[in-house]
Amino acid sequence: MRRLIASTVVLGGLVLGALGSPVLADEATQAARTAKAADGASNAMGKPGKHTMRHRGTFLTDDRGRVVTIHGVNAVYKHHPYVPPANDAGFTKRDAKFLKRHGFNAVRLGVLFSGVMPTEGVIDYGYLKRIDRIVKVLAKQKIWVLLDFHQDAFNEKFDGEGFPDWAVHDDGLPFVGTGNFFLDGQTPAVQRNYDHLWANDFNLWDRYAQAWVAVAKKWRDQPYLMGYDLINEPNAGTQMSTCANPAGCPRFDATLQAFYEHVRQAIRTVDPTSMVWYEPQYLFNAISASNFTKVEDLNVGFSWHNYACLPAFYDGGLIPGDPDCQVNQPRVMDNADAQATAMGAGSLLTEFSANDDLEDIARLTKYADDHLVGWMYWAYKLWNDPTGNPAEGLFADDSKLTSVKRDKLNILVRPYAQATAGRPLSMTWDPESRTMTYTYRPHRRFGLTDVFVPRLTYPNWAYTIRVSGGEIRRVWGRQHVMIRAKKGATKVAVTITPKR
Repeated sequence: MRRLIASTVVLGGLVLGALGSPVLADEATQAARTAKAADGASNAMGKPGKHTMRHRGTFLTDDRGRVVTIHGVNAVYKHHPYVPPANDAGFTKRDAKFLKRHGFNAVRLGVLFSGVMPTEGVIDYGYLKRIDRIVKVLAKQKIWVLLDFHQDAFNEKFDGEGFPDWAVHDDGLPFVGTGNFFLDGQTPAVQRNYDHLWANDFNLWDRYAQAWVAVAKKWRDQPYLMGYDLINEPNAGTQMSTCANPAGCPRFDATLQAFYEHVRQAIRTVDPTSMVWYEPQYLFNAISASNFTKVEDLNVGFSWHNYACLPAFYDGGLIPGDPDCQVNQPRVMDNADAQATAMGAGSLLTEFSANDDLEDIARLTKYADDHLVGWMYWAYKLWNDPTGNPAEGLFADDSKLTSVKRDKLNILVRPYAQATAGRPLSMTWDPESRTMTYTYRPHRRFGLTDVFVPRLTYPNWAYTIRVSGGEIRRVWGRQHVMIRAKKGATKVAVTITPKR
């Protein structure tokens, strides 16, 4: 969601330096380690199914070993019963087909703790079944699904969502809503709840892990599962002030990582191989570095957000040219690269934008291309988001796909390599000339590279594609161009332009 911290960063005069870019681990070693882990999982729980996600260095990979680039959306229904209804205003196969048609290949799907365990210690399997309807609809369209224990401001009592009522422990502190969830998150009542969580009071860690184990058991064999995003934008509670600096808050990050380790290890008792995603404390989105250390797990991801300047809060920003964005947004990208590398994790930008600011959306997707990292736009539909605003969705009316905001869609939809048989080297997209240029170092053993070409960008399929170092082997449905590297090629370059 859009974040007031963006204005806090700029108005507070924080112009922060960037961390260096990561050095990826050796690809062959990473591939061997991943294969070894998968073999171990086969012995424990049977042979892993097809269409599973892993990672090689910070790149995400499919079961063939191809690098998967994610262009996705968030779909989080924050009101009871915490799952979108099966109607036009909610989520149906029409929505999945819409996403597929426009090249969105992943959804970060909200699965709320309050839905999974509304009563302490008791799993609501009916809720999991209702979520499963959407998972299956997406998987049928070959769309990856990242299951997200979403929360903001802890609970509905504090004008947020995520944690069930039984987990609320504000010790009687009064709460008066501010009308802004970020400010709500700094009130004593809300921070007291997070302090109890990080202290593991009231056995909260075990209950949280119990809920995740139920989710993992339900979907561990699900095709196109991206894995488990353990908690959305964790609030550091009364330690938040220690995080509001470029270096971040190593002490709190150690506590947060211990929480993640507790939950991850519980998940591993039922699912030894699906990816488990850690998120940084939420001032990372705009201000601070994250300080997680190496995770001793081959299938871990770093899920992070970029709301680093004023357009995240004010559509159009407040400063001409958005100089705050040009400083702060690349710094968040660099911080994410560094943290994912330190963890030994795959990396994915799982939230950004939450607005109708076209310049901001274009800028952030370009930064993602520069860093060769995938992204997931916030949000697919508004669904009366209690911590959002009417600008964040893709539609003027959630019940009508024809009400899509065309200008926004035209920026998000573009040609790109959805799966690369090799290592990506560079990706550029020029929206003015509608020209995509993509290069990669091929590995023929991984098969064919799949380049998506949208009809929205090239009406009537009027495009020209040029390939050096490889050849087009087939075209599926006019939108998927399959490329095979030539023997001995050390680089493949793909260029797509409008047909003249």
